[in-house]
Amino acid sequence: MTSTALHPVTLDKFSQLPNIEESPAWELIDGQVLQKPMPTFHHSRLQKRLVTSIDNTNGPYEAFPELRCILSQNSIVPDITIIHQSRIPTDNEPFKGAPNWLIEILSPGQSTTKLITKIQVCLDEGTQLGWLIDSQETVVMIFMSNQPLRLFRGDSLLPVLSDLSLQLTPHQIFGWLQS
Repeated sequence: MTSTALHPVTLDKFSQLPNIEESPAWELIDGQVLQKPMPTFHHSRLQKRLVTSIDNTNGPYEAFPELRCILSQNSIVPDITIIHQSRIPTDNEPFKGAPNWLIEILSPGQSTTKLITKIQVCLDEGTQLGWLIDSQETVVMIFMSNQPLRLFRGDSLLPVLSDLSLQLTPHQIFGWLQS
């Protein structure tokens, strides 16, 4: 699943590779070519419910599952990409730039460090908010530029983008796995 090269791969070389859009998608993070793991049922359920919850706010943002984002040196496919409506491309090309907010859902056997790296790469390029959801530990890790990592459990209200009217708690999110 992972391509290990002696020399880092550039974004130009990566974009010329065949089948980078196959399922599951391939990503380029810090010069390393990685294939995302196949999502589990819990992963898919959380992804579906989060996209629906965000889109149902009728706010100025839209949530997209598995949308490729082309950054300055990386090509990532977050589990959920949230972007302002003014930034939604009108063509059918990959999204260029960092998402306003991204959500990653940790799957069994997936590297937490690699997901944190992906979130940090986006924060470095302008992403305002990153969530990393760990259903095994029932915790949501919150990443924001120039702020320490915060862990949310139980009925703590999760931070969202300031102009988005959405109230979710880890308890609600992990409750979706029981229904």
